[in-house]
Amino acid sequence: MATRRRLAKLVSYLRPHWREALLGVIALLTVNGLGVYITLSIRSAVDKLSTNFTYGDVLSYAVPIILLTSAMWLIRMASRIWIFGVGRQVEFELKQQIFQHLLKLEPAYFATHPAGDLISRATSDVDNIRRLLGFAVLSLANTLFAYGLTLPAMLSISADLTLTSLAVYPLMFFVVHLFSDRLRNEQSQVQENISDISQLIQEDISGIALIKIYAQEENERRAFAHKNQQLLQANLKLAKSRNTLFPLVGGLANISSLIIIWLGGAQIAGGTLAIGDFVALLIFVERLVFPTALLGFTITAYQRGEVSIDRIDVILSTQPKIKDTENTISLSPTQIKGEITAKNLSYTYPDSATPALQDINFVINPGEIVAIVGSIGAGKSTLANALPRLLDIQSGQLFLDGVDITEITLADLRGAIAYVPQDSFLFSTTIKNNIRYGDPVREELEIEDVAKQSQIHSEIINFSQQYDTIVGERGITLSGGQRQRTSLARAMLIDAPVLILDDALSSVDNQTATAILRNLSGGKQRKTVIFITHQLSAAATADRILVMDKGKIVQVGTQIELLQQSGIYRTLWNQHQVEESLN
Repeated sequence: MATRRRLAKLVSYLRPHWREALLGVIALLTVNGLGVYITLSIRSAVDKLSTNFTYGDVLSYAVPIILLTSAMWLIRMASRIWIFGVGRQVEFELKQQIFQHLLKLEPAYFATHPAGDLISRATSDVDNIRRLLGFAVLSLANTLFAYGLTLPAMLSISADLTLTSLAVYPLMFFVVHLFSDRLRNEQSQVQENISDISQLIQEDISGIALIKIYAQEENERRAFAHKNQQLLQANLKLAKSRNTLFPLVGGLANISSLIIIWLGGAQIAGGTLAIGDFVALLIFVERLVFPTALLGFTITAYQRGEVSIDRIDVILSTQPKIKDTENTISLSPTQIKGEITAKNLSYTYPDSATPALQDINFVINPGEIVAIVGSIGAGKSTLANALPRLLDIQSGQLFLDGVDITEITLADLRGAIAYVPQDSFLFSTTIKNNIRYGDPVREELEIEDVAKQSQIHSEIINFSQQYDTIVGERGITLSGGQRQRTSLARAMLIDAPVLILDDALSSVDNQTATAILRNLSGGKQRKTVIFITHQLSAAATADRILVMDKGKIVQVGTQIELLQQSGIYRTLWNQHQVEESLN
């Protein structure tokens, strides 16, 4: 069943390129046909010239053979271009397909699937499939044609010599069969070790600053050496199996030539076999040695391809949990006012028994600025992720302008909500390109305007390249506050009716954070702003404050109203005041 499924996958990969594959196969058939014809011509030449020949006779045989051999070489090159080209095309399409599919999956998928492993599958495993559809298909077709055309010609010359010389071939195929499962398992282990190393390298490069802060270079070196040693052992084990199989196959194949020489020489001496036939049989057997010996390499390429097909299929068969359905509707951003309603909103993470959100109810009016505060783990970020459907929220719980968010197309929903998460991720490009990431065609004046609103413009113009400054991987050349304000400018540029700031100003001082909120509250068309923060001075400027604790909203009100109540907010505010006085 598994083999049939893998073959079906291979056929699906080849189907769009069947013309090129067919041309390559026909070219291989032609090459092998010419090879048989040339050998038979050599037989005739040897028989003719062994009795009586002139230089004219030599030329009459030599010139056509040279021309046919040249044509065979050209056609062989064409077959390689066509078949290897199919492998390259499939490689390109698979990488595109994997990348596009990964873009559809929800963030939770990447939390449980390491980036290094996904990178390995999209590169190393795809490369194995390319080899399977290029080298392996070419070798297999060449072997089939070589046997299919050469064997009848050999049998027509001498059936007994042919069958005797090829008597070792069943043993050779049996040996290959014995090694097949072993090679597949060993190749699978190699691929898994490659994924482990890719993951470690990716993590260490991303966390290089942390490694140096804690002086853990030696520990990381040992961890890499351990994984690298595992990969080395797996490769050596695979190489041992391959280096046992291939010479064994080649040696068995060469026994055929020895049998021809031994028995054929005796028949020539007895006058029952012509010299031309003897030469032809030797050439035919030699023609079978290479494709037969290559069969081992073909088996290895197939084993690698089988493992890689399964590893890639795991990704492509994963269905996104958050996706549009036939019933989703489209909403134009110009029609959206920005009212957000929660009705008994609850959510539990798949690996948790405790709800992260529990029976939450609220209505946020269009243009209202609402701060959400609470202790760590209260569920604030979970609520922020639920609004743009980064989490798989059930229907009937969250509404945008009265429409269930699960019934709005993802593109329209996320186009209506600008979200600045806790992790202010920046791409390794210019500040300008990072700010206009959500709308790459925006002009520089518009970029500068949102940069001023997010209080980052004055710092950008002090850089040597100003807005053309490269920020490095994940924005490493900027400070935490600069990254946060650049991310905020990026969100503000798309001018969405709803803006969510998930502790997005934690690295900014209270005065700057307050100034940013003041900018957000101005303008002709106020955005609906949800401001998750631990900075209570900034939260105090909001129209309302929601206080969360253990996944529930436990208090709602303005700054003045909440301070008049006993509860979590007043406790947090008193702690904040103490911290401010100490600073």
